[in-house]
Amino acid sequence: MRVLDKLQSGVVVLGTKGEGKVSFSVMISKDLVKKGLHAGKLIKDVAAIAGGGGGGRPDMAQAGGKNPEKLEEALRKVSELLQSMV
Repeated sequence: MRVLDKLQSGVVVLGTKGEGKVSFSVMISKDLVKKGLHAGKLIKDVAAIAGGGGGGRPDMAQAGGKNPEKLEEALRKVSELLQSMV
């Protein structure tokens, strides 16, 4: 089951770390994509904080980074990055 299927409207940002790297996933509901949010753009900025990159579609994106110690910092920045998109 997809998280957004339950949520219906929202943004989901997940981050994991292991084996010396970090991975991110972003999902954005279609109604918020219509309002200007873009998962690919968001994840590019989030992953950059952790020394990585990535991209994807407006509604879903994935990325990786090489600085797992930056995971929490990257996740804390999500709210600010979202506000700058709208």
